[in-house]
Parts: sequence; structure tokens; C-alpha cells
Amino acid sequence: MTSERLSSSLLPSWRQYGREVSVGVFLLLLLGYFGATPGFLQERNLRDILINAAPLVIAACGMSLVILAGMIDISAGSALAVCAVVAGLTAKAGAPLALVILLPVLTGAAIGAVNGWLVAFLRIPAIIVTLGMMSVLRGGIIWWTRGEWIGNLPPSFWAVGRGEVAGIPNPVWIALGMVVATALLLARTPFGRHIYAVGGNPLAAARMGISVRRVLWWVFVLHGALIGLSALVYASRFSVIQSNTGVGFELLVISAVVVGGVNIFGGQGTVWGSALGALLLQVISTGLIFRRVSEYWAPSVQGALVLLAVVADALRTRRAQR
Repeated sequence: MTSERLSSSLLPSWRQYGREVSVGVFLLLLLGYFGATPGFLQERNLRDILINAAPLVIAACGMSLVILAGMIDISAGSALAVCAVVAGLTAKAGAPLALVILLPVLTGAAIGAVNGWLVAFLRIPAIIVTLGMMSVLRGGIIWWTRGEWIGNLPPSFWAVGRGEVAGIPNPVWIALGMVVATALLLARTPFGRHIYAVGGNPLAAARMGISVRRVLWWVFVLHGALIGLSALVYASRFSVIQSNTGVGFELLVISAVVVGGVNIFGGQGTVWGSALGALLLQVISTGLIFRRVSEYWAPSVQGALVLLAVVADALRTRRAQR
């Protein structure tokens, strides 16, 4: 059996899209339920839901790659904060918009490269590496900014997060573009097939000639770059950038990916499901506000969904092993 055949056998087939369909149906049911609340289905609110979900969708694309490869990253929220500050300070310094866009993406990629090197080449468990990185980055950003918010941002910076093309907000275009690009990467390239293979069975993948270390390193680099882009889209929507940006964001991203059908044990799932999961969580968060339910219930609902998804993945994996 060749590496191509091994990898393709681990790719999701149309018969395996049941989870994505279930999430989509649940999303529609939630829209119907919350739609009974006056104002929820108004165009302005639906537009805000898509804009608010855009940074989460972008980050979920990168996290999908990480989890599909059998890894995890809990430093995403701290990395988001660092990249957002980099973007804000670059814009405030009067740099060209191209540089304002590029620097946070490169910063995120550099963070991911360090994480990936420690995981892939030093073979330190990903949860330990990213837990340490989370603390380093969060402490570093507080020291760097001295806890102060970054304000006086130029209008050109806001154009990224507040502008629109053909009546559709830029964040939505960017999020959609990243979902399509990630889906094509996973389904149409050898590297994408190798990600599924490594996440499904790294030992078998290595025996078939796949460089597991190289795949894992690149997965973290791409994930970091997408976190940088997510930070840019997020930060450019506001007039100030807070020093505590991204607190809890990593759990939200992981929740979106797992709820969307990416197997927490690796090797199964699609980025389309992750995008639906991100939209689902955003609809729940907004819907609870319209229902005048305490915002503290949102994490509880999200946690319950994650537990259900993990249990479903465990049962599916056990059934497959039998």
C-alpha cells in the first residue's frame, strides 16, 4: 500500500459527513428558536453574527489542522493577543497597510514554528509546550504593554475589519477565503492527505515514507499564521486594543473545531465542520443575549456541547477499532 492510498483511506468520504450535517441542522434549529425573539433575525443582527464569528472561523481553520494531526494548542489566545498588539503598534507607527497585514501573520507563524519545533523535533507533548507558551506570551504581552491599551489607531487600520466589498463585510470575505483555502489544502494536496495520515496513525504514516516531524512542524506554522490573521481581523474592528485580548479564546476555538466534527484524537473531520461549529457557538452566544439569559451560561452550554462531541468521538473510535 502506498502513502497516497494510506492517506486517502483516512480522508473523510461523503458517507462520513454525518457530523457536519447534524451541526448544520442544529444550527438551523437554533436560528429558528432564537428567531422567535424580536430582532434576532433582522439583517443587521445576522450581519453582526457573521462579523463576530469571522476571527473564530479563521482561527478554527488553523486549529483544525493541529487537531487533525493529533495535536492540540492551548496558547492560541495568548498568541492572538501578541499578534493583535503587533498589528496595532505597526498601524499606529504609520506603516503601509501591507506591512500591517503581514507582520501579525509572520509573528503568529514564528510562534507556531517554535511550538512546532518543540513538539516535532524535541518530542515534548503538545499540551505541555503550548501551556508553557501560553503563560510566556501572556506574561510577555502584559510586560510589553505595561497593561495599557493601544489607542489612536489610524482609519486605514479599521478598514480591514470595518470595510466591505460588494456589500459583504471584509471579515466575512476573509473567513470564507480561509475556509475554502484550508479545505482545498486538506482535500487536494499531498500535504493535506499526510495530515490525515499522521493524525490517524503516525507510526503507519512514517512507515509509508511520510515525514511525521515535518508535517507536524508545518501544521503548527500554518496554524500560527492563521492566528495572526485572526488577530488582525479581530483587532481592526475596534478603536482600541486591550492588553487582555484573547483570554479564553483558545478554549472557544478548540470547542468550535471539536463540536464541528474534527475528532479530538486526530485523523477525522473537515474544516467545513469547524466553520459550522464556530457559527453555532456565535449564534448561541448572541441568542442567549437576546433571550436575556446571563452571559455566564454561554461557557456552560459550550462545555456541554464539547463533552457530547468528545463522547461521540470516543464511541466512534471504539466502534472503528472493533
